[in-house]
Amino acid sequence: MTDPMTYGHYLGLDTLLSSQHPISDHHDEMLFIVIHQTKELWLKQIIHELRLAIELVRQDKLIEVHKNLSRVSRIQAVMTSSWDILSTLTPTDYLTFRGVLGSSSGFQSAQFRTFEYLLGLKDSGHLRHQQEGSEPQRMLAAALAAPSLWDEANAALSRSGFALPAEVLERDWSRPYEPNEAVEAAWAQVYRDVERHWPLYQLAEKLVDVDDALAIWRHKHVVTVERVIGFKRGTGGTAGVSYLQSTLSRRAFPELWSLRTQL
Repeated sequence: MTDPMTYGHYLGLDTLLSSQHPISDHHDEMLFIVIHQTKELWLKQIIHELRLAIELVRQDKLIEVHKNLSRVSRIQAVMTSSWDILSTLTPTDYLTFRGVLGSSSGFQSAQFRTFEYLLGLKDSGHLRHQQEGSEPQRMLAAALAAPSLWDEANAALSRSGFALPAEVLERDWSRPYEPNEAVEAAWAQVYRDVERHWPLYQLAEKLVDVDDALAIWRHKHVVTVERVIGFKRGTGGTAGVSYLQSTLSRRAFPELWSLRTQL
């Protein structure tokens, strides 16, 4: 006779709650671990949602995808609020255990880079931060080589009758996306005739929600890191705050931002 399903067994709590292994004896290291593990769990869910969202857009199910994209932006809001918890870690607190982190860095998060790739922010250089042949590297490489959510949104725009150039619709998906005037003009046309192009318009605004939430997350990340370590270099040899500041202007769906000036 099999044991009855329990809350703890269903959620795998024995494994989950035994996965925190502070190296130092400082009280606040546990918070640091839990915050980052929780972030990785939310990133796992975001990736799960974005993979379905990409498939729905590919099938021109532009209304059905709203739920998934709304869920992503709400998860992002929760992730952003977690920086407020981490900011209770004072510089003195962090310095007591920072040394045990060694060369590890959030810069190495394969799931965060996969999230960026799925949106359309491609940079093949991040592959080198993953162990050769590892599952995280394979996951990243697959996302790098595949059309992103923005690529699929533009393909859906084209299928709806908007003329887009071949360099947008048929390109090396692993290359960074370059903003295109024709793409901006087409999406601007959607915004100028909302009733006629309602599904595309709503898709665009859901995409902007996600991009907006990512920008807010990045900003809060910068502020929190500066509050805790100032402008010192980050763990793993990263540039710390100066690198994070350089990411603030990145947009996954650039033409959805630039078209607003045209309207």
